[in-house]
Amino acid sequence: MERLQTAAKAKKAQLQRMRTSVPATRARSSTERQAAQLEAASARKIRSAQRKDADRVGAEQREAQRAAENARQALGVVEERARKDAERRAQAEADAALKKDQKTARDAKYAARKARQK
Repeated sequence: MERLQTAAKAKKAQLQRMRTSVPATRARSSTERQAAQLEAASARKIRSAQRKDADRVGAEQREAQRAAENARQALGVVEERARKDAERRAQAEADAALKKDQKTARDAKYAARKARQK
């Protein structure tokens, strides 16, 4: 019986020691977890800010490329119009020269006919 009582007392003492040591461990691990969570949260914020900066820079680059492409296209349109206008002018001048030559030839034929009739 005495042995049973000593064993029960030893078991109680062991349980008491476990109970007193567990909250300290839990408190320590809790603060460590909180610190780890805070560190992870700050790392997330930093990564998020970096991602936003990268997205902003990427958007600015895409906008600059778009503007350059639009400017290049506008320049191409202007050059095409200028080329077509030059072609039209050249064609109009060629047509005018042809008509002038035709008129000169027609007038020469008319003059030759009039000269033969006299």
